[in-house]
Amino acid sequence: MDITHITVTDVTNIGDPFVLRVGGTYYLYATSFKDGFDCRTSDDLVHWSEPRMAYTRGERSFGYTDFWAPEVVFHEGKYIMHYSARRKGDDTLLIGVAVSDRPEGPFVDVTDGPMFDFGYAAIDGHVLRDGKDSYLFYSRDCSQYVVEGRRESHIYAVRLDDSLTRTVGEPVHISGPDCPWETVTGDTRWNEGPFIVKRDGIYYLMYSSGYFASPTYSTGYAVSERPLGPYKKSADNPLLYSEGEISGPGHNCVVTAADGTDYCVFHVHTHPENPDQNRRMCFCPIVFGKGRIRLP
Repeated sequence: MDITHITVTDVTNIGDPFVLRVGGTYYLYATSFKDGFDCRTSDDLVHWSEPRMAYTRGERSFGYTDFWAPEVVFHEGKYIMHYSARRKGDDTLLIGVAVSDRPEGPFVDVTDGPMFDFGYAAIDGHVLRDGKDSYLFYSRDCSQYVVEGRRESHIYAVRLDDSLTRTVGEPVHISGPDCPWETVTGDTRWNEGPFIVKRDGIYYLMYSSGYFASPTYSTGYAVSERPLGPYKKSADNPLLYSEGEISGPGHNCVVTAADGTDYCVFHVHTHPENPDQNRRMCFCPIVFGKGRIRLP
């Protein structure tokens, strides 16, 4: 990993950045407030506007705190946001869905409940649209998942209906923390923050592992010839890892510029000497090809 190709922006006090390009404008959504999400705009990924609230907890919100990891897709004339929040009443982390006529919001919840409840905590929703089919990838959260005495987060996927607001059928297990770089965290282990890129018939699943407030937080990838797998993790992992002033690079997305260049957007610790929830947005060029991901 050559950190000289990483651009570190001035956007701090965020986490889990997601960037949507609409024409010549980039829209940034991220974990930013305990009761909602803001939105910033840019024309170059480097210089960003002041944040404006895009989604605020309201009467229809199923969640009451811990609003995390928003992602937005444009679909049938609407902007659809999938996000994570902690449910009123039992504190379970689940995924909600809200819509807006504009990318900057305001986004309003589709229903007064979570998008789904499979009987366990779920976070980090990511939509893959693949021809006529659509899927939601998400992380089954370690707060309510114990495997062989350990708390673990695993990645699952489930089909979506044509509205992208409801699930169809049963979820499919995609991956869990089973590689040496993913198990250094001991009795709590993570595969989370899934993001899918399809190129030339190959599905690249990017994901994060490790504790978010630790230098162990890193990014890896796995590949498959089918959207629901099986996925094979790369021998190149981790793709992004702590090095020099770059600490805890993770929870990434990929955005394609108007000239066709792909950029990997992710967060790092704002204060590497004391990593915590204060994270900074970064990005770098990324290349997909022949089942491998390359960072210049």
